[in-house]
Amino acid sequence: MTADFIYDKEFNTITYSQYEITQKEFENCVFNHCDFTQCSFTGAVFVDCTFNHCNFKDAKIGHVGLRNVMFIDCDFTSVNFAMTDQKIYEFHFTNCLLDYAMFYKLKLKGMQFTNCSMVSVDFMESDLTDALFDNCNLRLAVFSDTNLNKADFYSSHNFSINPVKNKVKKAIFSQENVKGLLDNFEIIIK
Repeated sequence: MTADFIYDKEFNTITYSQYEITQKEFENCVFNHCDFTQCSFTGAVFVDCTFNHCNFKDAKIGHVGLRNVMFIDCDFTSVNFAMTDQKIYEFHFTNCLLDYAMFYKLKLKGMQFTNCSMVSVDFMESDLTDALFDNCNLRLAVFSDTNLNKADFYSSHNFSINPVKNKVKKAIFSQENVKGLLDNFEIIIK
C-alpha cells in the first residue's frame, strides 16, 4: 500500500508491518483475517470500514480515527483505546475478545458490544450513556465514576457495578443480573 487514501478495497489475510497503516485513511474498506499486532496506528483513519476475524492483540492503536467502524470476531486482548481520536467517531464490537482492554475516560455514547468477552475491561471515568452490552461477559470489569445512564445490561452477566460510584439512572438490568449492582454492599441474596 503506497497511497495515503484507500477507498473501497478488500484486504484478506495480511500481516501488517509496524508503519504500514500509519498516516493512511481507509474508507469503505473490508479487512478479513488480517493481523495488526505489530502496527502503529498513529494518524490512521478508518471510515465506514469492517474488520472480520482480525487480530489486534496488544496492538498500539493510539491516535487512530474510527468512524462508523464494525469489528466482528476480532481479538483486542490488552488493547488500550484511551488514546483513540475522539473528535468524530463511532465503532462497535460483535463477537469480539476484549479481555483486559482499556477504555479509560472515553466518551462512548451509544457504543454497542454484542456477544463479547470483556473480562477485566477498564471503563473508569468513561461515558457509556445509551451503550448496549448485549450478552457480554463483564467479569471483573471496572466501572468507577462511569456514566452508565440509559445503558442496557439486560442480557449481560458477571458484572459488578457500584451504583454509588457510578451514574446508573435509567440503566436497564434484568431481575437475574441485578445482583451485580449489590455486590459492593455485601448483601446476601437468597
